Amino acid sequence: MWLRVWPAVACLLLLCVQPLHASALLAVSSYEFTAYRMQHFDLQQDKHGCRGAIVIAEARAADDSSLTRRCVIMKLQDFTTEQYVEAQRQNAAAVLILLPQNISAVPPDVIQTFMVSENKALRKETVMPVYVAPEDEQLLCMYEEVKLVASTRTSSILVRVLRSMVLATAFQILVSNNNPVKTITDNSIVTLEGVLPGAGGDPPTIVITAHYDSYGLAPWLAYGADSNASGVTILLELVRLFRKLYSNPGTRPHYHLLFSLTGGGKYNYMGTKKWVEENMDHAESSLLHDNVAFVLSLDTLANGDELYMHVSRPPKPDTPQHNFFQQLEQVISARFPWVRLGMVHKKIHLGESTVSWEHERYGLRRIPGFTLSHLEDPKSEVRGSILDTISQVDLRKFKRNGIIIAETLARFMYNLSDKGSAKDIQIFKGQMEFLDNRLSTMMSFLTSIPRATQLLDKEPKHTLLVNSLEQELRHYLQQVHRHTFRQDKRDPDITFFDQMHQPMTMYRVKPAAFDLFLGGCIAAYLGIVYYAIQNCEYLYTKLKAAVKSKQH
Repeated sequence: MWLRVWPAVACLLLLCVQPLHASALLAVSSYEFTAYRMQHFDLQQDKHGCRGAIVIAEARAADDSSLTRRCVIMKLQDFTTEQYVEAQRQNAAAVLILLPQNISAVPPDVIQTFMVSENKALRKETVMPVYVAPEDEQLLCMYEEVKLVASTRTSSILVRVLRSMVLATAFQILVSNNNPVKTITDNSIVTLEGVLPGAGGDPPTIVITAHYDSYGLAPWLAYGADSNASGVTILLELVRLFRKLYSNPGTRPHYHLLFSLTGGGKYNYMGTKKWVEENMDHAESSLLHDNVAFVLSLDTLANGDELYMHVSRPPKPDTPQHNFFQQLEQVISARFPWVRLGMVHKKIHLGESTVSWEHERYGLRRIPGFTLSHLEDPKSEVRGSILDTISQVDLRKFKRNGIIIAETLARFMYNLSDKGSAKDIQIFKGQMEFLDNRLSTMMSFLTSIPRATQLLDKEPKHTLLVNSLEQELRHYLQQVHRHTFRQDKRDPDITFFDQMHQPMTMYRVKPAAFDLFLGGCIAAYLGIVYYAIQNCEYLYTKLKAAVKSKQH
């Protein structure tokens, strides 16, 4: 009988062992990767981001029924507001979001849903650590494994028990850094300025400004292409083109052009606030003191067939702002009639702790200004997302918006409408045109590294970026100054925290039930061997008789 049973037992053992090698995950017991922690900062009295950093938990899929004290693994399509809130409600140990290497391949609806959820998550604080890690083969295999485990939880109890005993692979996620999160008190914010002096004795001043920092779920992954590398790139191209006009005494307009690149824009325009205060309260010779025509802020201009002029109060007729808007209408109707132009009025509320656009910082000091953007809503999620990468930029529309702004500014400064010039006149053409390669090169340079405010004065590559912007201004402008504003350590406006990127380890483990199953298999095998040895003579006799019967 045992001779007939033995092959069956051996086959059963092979079948049980075989699935252990059929896992989608590569055969590694541990895998270390870099994960980037969610924003963690205090803006005055408001707390934002995740307070925690330590993770020691088993990995689970977002659609698993039990997430308590588990690390929830999500892809972009899994990170919705509902899933995020559910993870918080169940007291999940952490959330790990896998970011695709190629954002351009992600469907637009997935990008939109993620940005909305990201924006809502950043508005509040959470104790639960939230990390983002770029996808790779190992992490994707782990994701598929935990998704498979989650799908079997709807099966019968017998199937789940057998799977947990034989096939199931569990994963432990660990952040080994046990040091407490500390505040960063030595951050500085840099604002750059430069001037093209106008003709005449005391010409009015036009301020053109853009903030250069970025924002998103994780600072180390915030590249900010549309918001606001687009505004910075167009500003730098305006610097180059108008330098040519100002270099010739015959074409120098009767306006000072003051260009400003500001830091801390994503944190309530703190760099702009400090710079305006310094110019208005301390610098007696500042161009901001009087005779400012308007402040033109450039923000999110790399997409869309809409262009909005955001104002704090509707401009009155015959004011510089109103005349600029009329010139803007003429340029668009004559050369780009498919572009929809609009004016968005939003009052400045002194009771609010934050401002929506950079021009509002000037408005608080009674300096007229406005912002040009393709976004109608200042709270649009595009303005603070890790998915705002160069792959989402439409270079054709980006260049078109730059041309519209340059042509409108020139028409205003030279008063071409009153001089009877044609509506479709092109000033910036030939050697004065916008250069495609310069726009793309500058955009690629700005989005080559994350530009989060808390990184720009810490890392060598980031300080090099700010220094490069300064050198670009010095190449074309006069009176270029660098203003460095340091936080008051006793009462800082912004408080950042460290440990924003961590080495994270994924351990591949088997559940305790597997050890029981494997122990049972070994015991059965040893029992069979023991029985065979103890009954060797009996088995030999039976085998000999069986062979003789077959021969006859």
